[in-house]
Amino acid sequence: MSAPVEVVFERRGSGSPLVLLHGIGHHWAAWLPVLDRLAEAHDVIALDLPGFGRSPVLAAGLPKDMRGLVTAVAEVFAALGLERPHVAGNSLGGAIALELAAAGAVSSATALSPAGFCTPRELRWALTVLTLHRNAARLPEPVLRSLFGSPALRALAMGMILARPSAMALDAALADARALREARAFQAVARAGRGYAFAGAPTVPVTVAWGTRDRILPYRQAALARTRLPAARHLDLTGCGHVPMHDDPELVVSVILGTTRTCPAPGPSTTGAA
Repeated sequence: MSAPVEVVFERRGSGSPLVLLHGIGHHWAAWLPVLDRLAEAHDVIALDLPGFGRSPVLAAGLPKDMRGLVTAVAEVFAALGLERPHVAGNSLGGAIALELAAAGAVSSATALSPAGFCTPRELRWALTVLTLHRNAARLPEPVLRSLFGSPALRALAMGMILARPSAMALDAALADARALREARAFQAVARAGRGYAFAGAPTVPVTVAWGTRDRILPYRQAALARTRLPAARHLDLTGCGHVPMHDDPELVVSVILGTTRTCPAPGPSTTGAA
């Protein structure tokens, strides 16, 4: 018998369950700008994926491929008593959300600028940029605080990830830097994702929404997503960067709820830690 998957999560609200999945090097707090609004309609569970945030690495070791990550998330669902919840994800989390939808493990999926629709060159670019950000996050905290405290320097430091860096609070920017710096699974997941391309065929409601100012996984990748997922709803997140939850929280809330409301998914509500 495999060891249970242990994760840290934040849970708020009531209603049908909605699981939120962050991107590589991020943490559950990436969803804070939209969490309370989503909790007005759902039992929302925002996860720290295994090896990210405060969640430990999988007992079986670092993930070797996307299948291992998807399996781990599905096991978290089981541990929390969630039967086919809704799911929304950003970047890596968006790819996981789509894979879960293709496996029939969720009732709906919303993918925000998901991985899995880029060329090998585009993927190398994305991982290089994120690795450079991770290296910069190792600067002493007083230096980071000074950096993020200056509007001009914050725009320079975070402009590749956010379209509106000034919209993020200083403490949130510092927390993101810590999460990126301390992400134990970063390199393993980056290696595992180098040959990844989404090729599934979900039969549940799916929305793919892309930031028109995404500089990590550029907006042009949305065209390939439309080709590979012709039955999905495809939307533009106008003026948003790679992490749209900070750039336009109300737009992101409306996109996610527009997906979940097409297919209510009642399920048991539990509390605790997986």
